[in-house]
Amino acid sequence: MIDRLPEFVPIEGVYLLSHSVGRPLASTAEALQRGFLDHWQQQGEPWPLWLEAIEEFNQALAGLLGGRADQFCPQANLSSGFTKLLFGLRPGGDRNQILLSEDDFPSMAFVAGQARANGYELKFMPAGSDLTDIAVWQAHIDERVALALVTHVQSNTGMQVPVARVCALLRQQGVLSVVDVAQSIGCVPINLDDWRADVVLGSCVKWLCGGPGAGFIWISDPMLPKVAPKDVGWFSHSNPFEFDVHKFEYHPGANRFWGGTPSVLPYVTAANSIRVLTGVGIDAIRRHNLALTQSLIDGCDASWIASPLQANRRGGTVVIQPPASAMEPVIEELQRRQVHFDRRDTGLRLSPHLYNTQQEIDQVLACLHRAGQ
Repeated sequence: MIDRLPEFVPIEGVYLLSHSVGRPLASTAEALQRGFLDHWQQQGEPWPLWLEAIEEFNQALAGLLGGRADQFCPQANLSSGFTKLLFGLRPGGDRNQILLSEDDFPSMAFVAGQARANGYELKFMPAGSDLTDIAVWQAHIDERVALALVTHVQSNTGMQVPVARVCALLRQQGVLSVVDVAQSIGCVPINLDDWRADVVLGSCVKWLCGGPGAGFIWISDPMLPKVAPKDVGWFSHSNPFEFDVHKFEYHPGANRFWGGTPSVLPYVTAANSIRVLTGVGIDAIRRHNLALTQSLIDGCDASWIASPLQANRRGGTVVIQPPASAMEPVIEELQRRQVHFDRRDTGLRLSPHLYNTQQEIDQVLACLHRAGQ
């Protein structure tokens, strides 16, 4: 049990879409007023305070994930950060393949595809591969693989990859590791020091309940000097206020990935939610989520479950795939009872968070039983 739950903005029905957009905290509006609008409305020059607010975002991420604040750089989203990374690297010789999975989020694969213009080739692990099995990764790594995208939790099945073990294998093989934490951050405990990845990309819109626009890239110290991003701006500069049009010098830290004049509002929103959820504790959030998802799994016919059954092999989402004859009745019943969910080819995605209760999960199971079981 969690002693004190944060307050979220209420919604009618049972909200199980945290894999898409987390519910806003009740404190969000106040945080935006205090951290963004007050500076704009009351200050002659708001930028010094706005930049402090963005730094607070980096500090909040370091408090949540480990690492140092100066290893994080704000990004609009994961795709933007991945683009800057891939076009800031140059593959060497025949070692020019990017290893991905056909189960990765398509946006990341689209970015990797554009990197063919930078000399890369793509290599895919087939859809449905058991990426929790290190032997599967080993079978696809050879001397031509330069970089691997490791999706911590798959969006369409909820499968959780053992990132620390995969990154250790990639290091042994001389392959750069890029970890996507979009579907895990805020729900599954993450320790960057334990992972020892080269790069981590994430966002705050899902389980962190931080709204869209607050993405980030984290880059390890050994990796930093290897990357010279092409998409730069004055905040990528070692001295943004030098204003010498004939001189550009990369920022010595992760801010080389920043670019031009930054957005502020998304990072104020997200910093507040990160601080609140870090205060609750990701371990506690994980226990709550696992209790509710286990109830879903136990209450369904085993043949309906498309997600891994073992807790350590799945993230925060349970995907159910009713038989074809029951799919539409199940969807209609869930919608009639105001259960908020979505559908992918793999099934119906259900993602309980702090704002969900056992009583709500029982209501969902009752819908499933009435409609199809």
